[in-house]
Amino acid sequence: MRMLLVEDNDELAETILDRLRSEGHSVDREANGDEANDLLRFSSFDIVLLDINLPGRSGYEVLRSMRSRGDATPVIVLTARSEIDDRVVGLDAGADDYMVKPFDFRELSARCRVLGGG
Repeated sequence: MRMLLVEDNDELAETILDRLRSEGHSVDREANGDEANDLLRFSSFDIVLLDINLPGRSGYEVLRSMRSRGDATPVIVLTARSEIDDRVVGLDAGADDYMVKPFDFRELSARCRVLGGG
């Protein structure tokens, strides 16, 4: 599965990249919301793993931009924001799923398989 990870925390991003790549996935990474938004305009992925608190453009803005362009790529929001209101905002912005950090990688992998088709 081809994935895009949008995460500005280098340590967490490396851990996620290592885990997903060890499962055989091709994973690109962006750490900035503006750069992720630009990449998503011209590249396609099977799934996007999207943090919310990013430099440049927030994850919510990236997600809204994707959906306004008609990009239906499945998106899993990965964030420390755990309040119900935050989850509702994320889902209303077009997220397909919402996971709160810290999360279990087995669960992340399972959700990626369900949404990304692999």
